[in-house]
Amino acid sequence: WGPNLEEFIKRFDPKLTWGEGPTRLKNMYFTYLVELRALVKAAPYLKGVRLLESYFTGNEEEDRKVREMVATLLDTLKEFPDQFDENKLFQGDFKKLKEEFKVHFRNISVILDCVGCDKCRLWGKVQFTGMGTALKILFSGDNKQPFSTLTKGQLTRGEIVALFNAFSR
Repeated sequence: WGPNLEEFIKRFDPKLTWGEGPTRLKNMYFTYLVELRALVKAAPYLKGVRLLESYFTGNEEEDRKVREMVATLLDTLKEFPDQFDENKLFQGDFKKLKEEFKVHFRNISVILDCVGCDKCRLWGKVQFTGMGTALKILFSGDNKQPFSTLTKGQLTRGEIVALFNAFSR
């Protein structure tokens, strides 16, 4: 696996994408920043007590490796603390905006249920749940406080797994 200029051009060159390529690239970058910011904000929570229960598979060796990899990733992400200020991103009537996101997410989730290819539907749902989890983290509490002090127990194991999978894509 490595950089693939040919594939990049195919997916993002305005000439090959009917002018959509630059917008797609901006959307992809924005998605990356939202998920990165959510992971940074939730790092204390993800490294805390939840670390032991959320990454438990029953295989001690695999569990140890996963805990180490998660801790390493979260420590690395600390080097990028200021992706954006979600207070500025989500300005206006906060409750109304939050409700609009919920409605749109439900609608998209229903649409994803109609995807014929099982593999495509699965990855769509995983990425969609990951983005929903990122927004849940960003919409929680005061941005000055770590996520762990705000909403202990609010993320499910599935949401945590989906967030890591979405970020890795």
